[in-house]
Amino acid sequence: MKKVVFLKVLLVILLGIVSVSYRAQEDKKAKFITVTTLHLDGSKMNSKESWEAWSKGEKEYFDKVISKNEWILRANTLSHYYTADNSEIISVSVYESWEAIDKAWARSMELAKSIWPEEKARKEFFEKMDAFYTGNHSDEIYQVLAHRKEMVKIPEKTMVYYVRKSEYASPKDGNSKEYDELSKEYFDNIINKNELVKAYYSYRHAWGSHANEFIEVFVFESLADLEKSTERNEQLQKEYWKDEAKRKEFGKNYRKYFTAHHGDYIYRSEVGLQK
Repeated sequence: MKKVVFLKVLLVILLGIVSVSYRAQEDKKAKFITVTTLHLDGSKMNSKESWEAWSKGEKEYFDKVISKNEWILRANTLSHYYTADNSEIISVSVYESWEAIDKAWARSMELAKSIWPEEKARKEFFEKMDAFYTGNHSDEIYQVLAHRKEMVKIPEKTMVYYVRKSEYASPKDGNSKEYDELSKEYFDNIINKNELVKAYYSYRHAWGSHANEFIEVFVFESLADLEKSTERNEQLQKEYWKDEAKRKEFGKNYRKYFTAHHGDYIYRSEVGLQK
């Protein structure tokens, strides 16, 4: 079973770590996400039958527990597509508050006991599912940021998730007001208008290993659309900033809030494991 134990720390301390302030959108319920990175055991996932068994078990747990857990607003499961580790399974859950994370864990335990009331049957199910994974996993908690482009409904097909992990910088000539304005301007006029981007989400570190981490998630229908979106972004930029000098000035001002380092990861969604 995906057992995630979260340390109880002061939220005000966690949210004060990041040097660049960014306001979460108040009229949205989603405030935090947990990201658990699990690793499949390659020696167990070596046949079509093993993949089908894994998928069936995950779907059963998702339908009977995750989907019925009222403390989990949304959930998603992603698998490796083009990343450095083909064993990765990314489990994402969305919450309304920090307290809801703990409550969701307790509620999942209650639901599991109600679905498998006999301890032996419950233990057998979780041992069977645990066997598909190695003993390694990592947990991160992120704060949901304001600018997001959400899908109207859960897609019935596999979608491509491009994840970009950047690092916040602390420019001496910068301030939170300018950063907020620049971010909103780019989102409103480029990302939100790019029809190839079916969804967009952004997050910042709340609890985990990297205090300056900034995560962006772009959702596409295909790898081809991901590639085309770069050209579409360039086109939208030229349409919005018709003056090349202003376009370059914006880029310079915005880039100063990030270091030169970033990482790129491509995953695909697992149909049926989305809430």
